[in-house]
Amino acid sequence: MGANVKSVRGRVLVGIGVTAALAATAACGGQDTGGSGGGSDPKKPAAKATPTVQEGLKPLTQAQLTKAVITKADVKGYRVDDTPDDEIPEVSVPAKPAACQALADMFLLGTEPDATARVSRSLTSLKQTDGTVLRVGLLAHKESDAKKVVADLRAQSGTCDSYEHTDYQYTGVKPAKAPALGDEAVSYTMTSDIEG
Repeated sequence: MGANVKSVRGRVLVGIGVTAALAATAACGGQDTGGSGGGSDPKKPAAKATPTVQEGLKPLTQAQLTKAVITKADVKGYRVDDTPDDEIPEVSVPAKPAACQALADMFLLGTEPDATARVSRSLTSLKQTDGTVLRVGLLAHKESDAKKVVADLRAQSGTCDSYEHTDYQYTGVKPAKAPALGDEAVSYTMTSDIEG
């Protein structure tokens, strides 16, 4: 598996930005809570307005993620393809130091705890002079697991300066301003020098 991962890495951007968002009703839930946001009656008890919240949020299914993931209709100037399975390992590949493992796992769309479902798309620029390759992934977790994943990424993006993973060195890891997405978001950047 390491050889497959390494051969794929040659096509990945040298500058990498990652944003992970936690949305209780989307990335972790997917249930209709009965409200539309601003139109609910504030006098109604919350339990009646959102009965499914009491039962606990359930992760989105593979089918729901597939329906929600980016398509070529969403972007111009890029070809959108399914990411080949061999580019997303089923098991975690150890990072050095281990204190950067969450960052390394997320680079390959992995998490600890494991996602209950995930989909990924690879975007390739249609301009022949542009070698940009982007990867977009959606991962579903139980709510408590999703919160742990986001917390680990936030913590490690602030404490992990550099790490080695699948024979590549990643440096300049630093937090970035997180967008206002979902209930919680974390964003960070890093650089990798791949084959010079």
